[in-house]
Amino acid sequence: MDFDSYQGLRFERRDGGVLLITLDRPEKLNAADEVMHGEFARVWLDVDADPETRVAVVTGAGRAFSAGGDMAMIERQTKDYAVITKLLREAGDVVYNMIRCEKPIISAINGVAVGAGLAIAIMADISIIAEDARLTDGHLRLGVGAGDHAAIIWPLLCGMAKAKYYLLTADFVDGREAERIGLVSRAVPAAELMDTALGVAARLAAGPQVALRLTKRSLNQWLVQAGPIFEASLHAEMLTFFGDDVVEGRTAVLEKRAPVFRDGTG
Repeated sequence: MDFDSYQGLRFERRDGGVLLITLDRPEKLNAADEVMHGEFARVWLDVDADPETRVAVVTGAGRAFSAGGDMAMIERQTKDYAVITKLLREAGDVVYNMIRCEKPIISAINGVAVGAGLAIAIMADISIIAEDARLTDGHLRLGVGAGDHAAIIWPLLCGMAKAKYYLLTADFVDGREAERIGLVSRAVPAAELMDTALGVAARLAAGPQVALRLTKRSLNQWLVQAGPIFEASLHAEMLTFFGDDVVEGRTAVLEKRAPVFRDGTG
């Protein structure tokens, strides 16, 4: 498999069939533009088809895992039917292609993770986070519904009460708290993150591959059952990109101030 066509992702083959994938826009905190967002979706098809890969590890370049969607992309998609329908398909593909990928996926969450980037971090089969890294779904801060991945998996990971609290408030969670509530698999000191993630990957790559893949497939039936819930949340998210709150939310983020939302208030 040739991964050279990717622009926003960097690939490194490690011993034993481990593929290290790095989200590689560090100057933008690995926020996804249109090209990178499409790559978030299709990379898992290529990983699945790659005969040399047994396990994939995904992390971020620099000090962030991924700050979500690039603000310029969000401006371009707002109230644009053609762009929104394209992103609707891609956002669904990120989740479904990770679920369907036979190879185990490990996320090494090295820094802030938000939005579309957080979808990759949390949808990974095993998620390992630096203790001081912070994450938030972030959609409500922007004035749009939490649709990328949260409804399909957060209630399974941390329970409905915590899922509702953190998705409705869009509060940040650090690595220690994310592990405590069950949102991630493990939290480790930042200096140990990559060694830990690659160590787990090496163990899985040396294990019985058919058994590993069938176990992943079996466990992911919980997510398959939640597909209709995910579809509802995904379409709700895209609907809110036609409103005015997302304009205010994006502006507030850029101006580093609290947003003043007005949609639905009469």
